[in-house]
Amino acid sequence: MSTYETIGYEVKDGVAFVMVSRPEALNALNITVLDELEAVFMAAGADDTVKAVILTGEGRSFVAGADIAQMESLDDFKLRDYFLRGVGVMNLIDDFAKPVIAAVNGFALGGGCELAMACDIRLSSDKAKFGQPEVNLGIMPGFGGTQRLPRLVGKGMANYLITTAEIIGADEALRIGLVEKVYAADELLAEAEKLARLIITKSPIGVSRSLLAIGRGLETDLKTGFVVETEAAVSVAASKDRHIGMQAFLNKTEAKFTGE
Repeated sequence: MSTYETIGYEVKDGVAFVMVSRPEALNALNITVLDELEAVFMAAGADDTVKAVILTGEGRSFVAGADIAQMESLDDFKLRDYFLRGVGVMNLIDDFAKPVIAAVNGFALGGGCELAMACDIRLSSDKAKFGQPEVNLGIMPGFGGTQRLPRLVGKGMANYLITTAEIIGADEALRIGLVEKVYAADELLAEAEKLARLIITKSPIGVSRSLLAIGRGLETDLKTGFVVETEAAVSVAASKDRHIGMQAFLNKTEAKFTGE
């Protein structure tokens, strides 16, 4: 169970459930939340029993954005540290070796949208709202939004969403590729858990190296991406899981992967 002030954390049968829990502030990302998100993902990464993570928010918000009251109180130097802290936490989640599923239950605005984009897969409630409304506040996305959003939805749509500060619903987020699936609000967590449990039946090495190759490949040109993929594929093929999976296929049995 959770021992954090602003984060709920529980591991059930290989799946870690991480819940941002500041419902009185719509789960806004203050420095404490960022620190505790880092701590909980470090703990999940070090826990060999954790095979996948589901990230969600408490109440009617996933994360409604950065904590504007706290930001307004910071001087320029501390604001720089705050942005660097946020980017660091988002990058930790993006680079996490185990699959991370965002279950976006409500508002995912500003830093909340950036947090969702740092996850590997985004599932959305039909009641969720997405956007990067920072320019309404005289600022701009600072937790990776200008970099991850165009990689997900294309440059033109990212330009549109960031410069207009438009808030979009779940169906539009699905249409533009910001989320992968949309579910009724009362089904979202169950569907996220179902997906997590499907993924953890696969080869852990194959899953983690595939995610690594996708992420690293998007950071470079296509030909270099092929090199990244080949090196990852060779390392996976050298694993015990390769023999387990292929023997199970040939014998028409269920593969029981060990992650070795």
